[in-house]
Amino acid sequence: MSKVKVSAISYLNTVPFIYGLQNSSVLSKIDIAFDVPSTCAKRLQNNTADIGIVPVAVIPLLQQYYIISNFCIGAKGKVRTVALFSNSSIDRIKTVYLDNDSRTSALLVRILAHEYWKISVEFKPLDILRYDEENAGFMLIGDKAFDAEKLFKHSFDLSEEWYKFKKLPFVFATWTANKKLDKDFLCEFNAALAFGIKNIPNAVEMQSNGIDKKTAIEYFEQNISFEFDSLKRQGLTEFWNLALEELKRDRVR
Repeated sequence: MSKVKVSAISYLNTVPFIYGLQNSSVLSKIDIAFDVPSTCAKRLQNNTADIGIVPVAVIPLLQQYYIISNFCIGAKGKVRTVALFSNSSIDRIKTVYLDNDSRTSALLVRILAHEYWKISVEFKPLDILRYDEENAGFMLIGDKAFDAEKLFKHSFDLSEEWYKFKKLPFVFATWTANKKLDKDFLCEFNAALAFGIKNIPNAVEMQSNGIDKKTAIEYFEQNISFEFDSLKRQGLTEFWNLALEELKRDRVR
């Protein structure tokens, strides 16, 4: 029997999941590749992976998809690692540079700009951080956001802003398959994820992606919420609806 190909995001927020998978009997049944979120999505789209922790904006674009777990990467408020950084107040930002590692976060900042902050901005791909550029915002995701917190005057946490806007938690990524998989395998896979979440200190001890361990533990305790519960499902549905409108708006322009 061929192994199930798994694409996992190479950020701190997936470390408990990876720890669980690597310390479970399911490890012998999978091949794990570590990717940035955008690559994880592409691998599911082109069938070079069977399962991925996939940015949710991409899921409706898959030819077929199955959300296979009650665990996700989400937040009930401040997530800390998805934010818009700037030296200007939100009403003075005229240009937003978008981290291309995640389509979900890029869509989220566009939705917030148009629907919640009510600002008119130009969106550009991010190449380098221009710390001295006036009236500019830089949308960053993942571990690099920890460093950016110290470099800019303002940090607008996108999950926190979403909660202010919709009073719902936000889901950034879900464990998603592009084909039907064996039920026994999925039970074993999910048991491994649960084991990792229950053993976060051990997971951080194994790997913290260069983040000091105290900060990493606080991040998991205060910012990341792994349960894909009913409120997160509501938040995801609301995001999908708004993302569709945002994409229509983009086509009109």
